[in-house]
Amino acid sequence: MSATAVLARARVLVATALVVFLGACSGTTFVYNRLDTILPWYVDDYVDLDRGQETQLDALLQPFLAWHRLQELPRYIQLIDDLQSRLDRPLTAAGIAQMYAGMEVAWLRLEKESLDWLLELGGTLSDEQVQQFLDALQEQQLEYEGKYLSRTESEYREETYDNFTRNMEDYLGTLTEGQRGRLERASAAMERADVVWLQERAAWQGRLSLMLQRKPGWQERVREAVAARGETVSERYREVYEHNLQVIFAAVADVLNSSTEKQSRHLREELAMLRADLQTLVAQGQGLPAPADAG
Repeated sequence: MSATAVLARARVLVATALVVFLGACSGTTFVYNRLDTILPWYVDDYVDLDRGQETQLDALLQPFLAWHRLQELPRYIQLIDDLQSRLDRPLTAAGIAQMYAGMEVAWLRLEKESLDWLLELGGTLSDEQVQQFLDALQEQQLEYEGKYLSRTESEYREETYDNFTRNMEDYLGTLTEGQRGRLERASAAMERADVVWLQERAAWQGRLSLMLQRKPGWQERVREAVAARGETVSERYREVYEHNLQVIFAAVADVLNSSTEKQSRHLREELAMLRADLQTLVAQGQGLPAPADAG
């Protein structure tokens, strides 16, 4: 899956690996130890690989997964430790923003590292496979437009609120009436982002389709485009994104600061289980050979 995986797929692949940091604790080790089979499945979701390409993908994934286990998982543990220490004192929106920045940096490292094997595999794709990938992206774009743009304003606010509460309850348990009210106010303060997000997504697909003509130097152009995409988005997109982040940071800080004793205990238990799972994964990887470019 060519430069394919580049933005569209790189984001999903990164999210898959970061499920170890953000996902349900009970299944973390099970899912993580099967990333070498999960990632190819995601690739196949966008383009059909032949047997030779599948064999090449298996070989390309091994150093990538070794790098992630040996270098990234310990960093995730540090992020959890940072969060746990912050819970010992009142949280602020700025503090939540700092933790988010740490996760964003981890996301970008993983995205950058994944481009190496994605682009190498991309060089083996036929023109028909590249077109298959682009067609899949366009079909997904149309599905997203139908799903998100058809929502009324009230439906948008309701879904935003439901996502807020679901995510918070994953770590705190049942929310209080006051906490739900705080998230409801946050939902009302969010700027609607689906239109500008879909516009940016369509613009990226247009740039990607040109790069996937794979003229000499195309792989480096893809890397440069991915690295610079934060600078190429519209000013409106940037404004909406930053505004909504600030709304979220403030709401999360307020909800955590109002946690009951039971909720605080639940959160710490969830974090402890996740940390233990990560430590298990790190220990399992101690005997693995280090990737050639480790460090």
